[in-house]
Amino acid sequence: MKQQIAVYPGSFDPITNGHLDILMRGLELFDKVICSVAYNIEKKALFSVEERMDLIKKSVNNSDHVLVDSFEGLLVDYVKKVNARFVIRGLRAMSDFEYEFQMASMNRNLNKDMDTIFMMTGKDFFFISSRTIKEVAAFGGCVKGFVPEVVEKRLREKFSIK
Repeated sequence: MKQQIAVYPGSFDPITNGHLDILMRGLELFDKVICSVAYNIEKKALFSVEERMDLIKKSVNNSDHVLVDSFEGLLVDYVKKVNARFVIRGLRAMSDFEYEFQMASMNRNLNKDMDTIFMMTGKDFFFISSRTIKEVAAFGGCVKGFVPEVVEKRLREKFSIK
């Protein structure tokens, strides 16, 4: 029997509980989810790709059903390379939908065998974004409950907060 594999791509700088909500729900639909950190030269990242991958692995307790990877270039090429057919994308608001719909349409045009699955982020996490988390943490605000403990700890270290 063929294993159903999905790719959950993103910058994950850092991974939040909203990301984990989507990831865990994705595991209910697929045998394996590849959580893949995208190299994005347009974004100034707080954590290196390697640090983000490590934080994801620790956040999912090295689950056998979650593979943590990274990629650069076109998502459609990466999806084909890892023998997946599905891409998982989380949505928080209408503004997310417009961008994600455009990307999914382009990806489908480039690879007719690839489908994008949109999942609404849980109600407790729809207002959380990595950018907001970094901003709050940079000013010494509490991000407990919005990110995994390992991420909270690394943010405190990164911003020299006790």
